[in-house]
Amino acid sequence: MMLTMKFARSLAFGAAALGTLAGSTFSASAAEALNIYTTREPGLIKPVLDEFTKETGIQVNTIFINNGLEERIRTEGENSPADVILTVDIGRLQAAKDYGVTQPVKSEALEKVIPAAYRDPEGHWFGIALRARVVYASKERVKRDKISYEELADPKWKGKVCIRSGQHLYNISLIAAAIAHMGEAKAEEWLKGVKANLAKKPSGGDREQAKDILAGVCDIGIGNTYYVSLMRNGKDEEQKKWGEAINVILPTFQGGGTHVNVSGLALAKHAPNKANALKFMEFMVSNDSQRIHAEANSEYPVKAGIAVHPTIASFGELKADNVSIAEVAKLRKKASELVDKVGFDQ
Repeated sequence: MMLTMKFARSLAFGAAALGTLAGSTFSASAAEALNIYTTREPGLIKPVLDEFTKETGIQVNTIFINNGLEERIRTEGENSPADVILTVDIGRLQAAKDYGVTQPVKSEALEKVIPAAYRDPEGHWFGIALRARVVYASKERVKRDKISYEELADPKWKGKVCIRSGQHLYNISLIAAAIAHMGEAKAEEWLKGVKANLAKKPSGGDREQAKDILAGVCDIGIGNTYYVSLMRNGKDEEQKKWGEAINVILPTFQGGGTHVNVSGLALAKHAPNKANALKFMEFMVSNDSQRIHAEANSEYPVKAGIAVHPTIASFGELKADNVSIAEVAKLRKKASELVDKVGFDQ
């Protein structure tokens, strides 16, 4: 099939630059095409994309870009073929807005399903699924089922806490939520307390925190809920052992709930297939899409009444924090500054 000149130029740029092309079939017809730029692994989103094509007949082309997605689209400018940005974490969604590569969307279908706490007040991004940042606790050495985020700084955990880099976007969002609850000064003291309790220098990913707990390096770790499901239900036998070595505790802030982040999407600023993009965005909050997405990614559906993945459901009822994701986004810069100020990663 012939490519549109716009898509052809961008594809040539992509081959030489940042992205890895995950789709191989392209259509020149705007009536049947949709181009998604995503930081999500192709395998994790394929089930829901296949269902969208099945229902609409619209061919979905995806470009997987792990890092630099916002820069890529801004560099492409008006010639960008991107219709939809599909990514994880409020940091990346807000970055897309801040880079000026999104446009606002007014959709009754989206606003009816997605609580205001999980979408941009100006309509530039929408959360379609939730992930909680929780405590991984040793089944052998931790005999409790409740803990607060504030308690992570309690000296009773000295030398017993593991966590990935404080500057990782998942932790930056958690620290930003702490600032929202405590204020900057108290959040700084809290972060110093957490640092004092670390068993080792922050490193690895969330799965490695479970690995270290199994090895006896620490008793508790901080990680996202879905990683536990991926470890326990995956094919890697070593990772299954890591996942089975821990219990998941849903911590809460005093006066609040469990910190959640989002997987979300946005309409690209120069979307050549805008109508199809809007169809896709609204499809992502349909019952079928929410069910498929939750099952494939082990995330909490953003839509009420949709079943949660069995492994995730086994952690107990999620009582999400009352701080909006948009507020967390505003405080991320301060959170990053605090991480450096207290030398958290040193």
